Amino acid sequence: MIKDITIGQYFPGKSVLHRLDPRIKLLLTVLYIVMLFSASGFVGLGIGIVFLVFAFAISGIPIKMMVKGVKPILPVIIFTGILNLFFISTGNVIFSLGFIKITDDGLSTMIFMAVRIVFLICGTSLLTYTTSPIALTDAIERVLSPLRVFHFPAHEIAMMMTIALRFIPTLIEETDKIMSAQKARGADFESGSIINRAKALIPVLIPLFVSAFRRAEELALAMECRCYRGGEGRTRMKQLKTTYLDYIALAVTVLFLVLIILANIFIPI
Repeated sequence: MIKDITIGQYFPGKSVLHRLDPRIKLLLTVLYIVMLFSASGFVGLGIGIVFLVFAFAISGIPIKMMVKGVKPILPVIIFTGILNLFFISTGNVIFSLGFIKITDDGLSTMIFMAVRIVFLICGTSLLTYTTSPIALTDAIERVLSPLRVFHFPAHEIAMMMTIALRFIPTLIEETDKIMSAQKARGADFESGSIINRAKALIPVLIPLFVSAFRRAEELALAMECRCYRGGEGRTRMKQLKTTYLDYIALAVTVLFLVLIILANIFIPI
């Protein structure tokens, strides 16, 4: 399960999505989130899913990466689905046992919310799959740069966000190594009650925190050795430029958003 977490990973490539301006990709990601949450029925949600499948197809990222990214959040999806299934009492009753009632509205809402969460995670993950950490830092800084008028530390915030994303795969790999070492010493993480499993994770968390602080110190030292002093006066070797591909991608995304809005009006199911 640890190895299935793909959040924050970057897969180099030369696809259309890889070549888009990272600022446009940030905007496309926001529009995609708006798509999913503006869909009021399965038809609108299906249009959003078609958009994501099309994006994965032109990105060159294997669909199995999308499936692997969903596995770690399955408990959250199941928990959310159960809440919707048992706490929505409107509609026709399908099953009843004492105070427990399952209705068709609850069942459809459970499926709708589960599908929405799954494709929300997949769509937002596509941003990091196709954008390098350096390009993502520049994009976030450019987007936040108007806030500098209010003395907002745009560069520092962008740098911290990117470093956090960059180190997620590293910490996952470190966790897997520590757990393998503990298993070799006889540790059991899979049997027993939930409390026993939580206690078994303590020998993993302590060295993981020590390793994380050590890596943070090494990174800070490396940045100081390279005379890093923040974003003031910094220049960039590669300047961000928009091309016709960016405008085409933006137009296609807006088109799908309009289709979802029309589906909400004419086919609200």
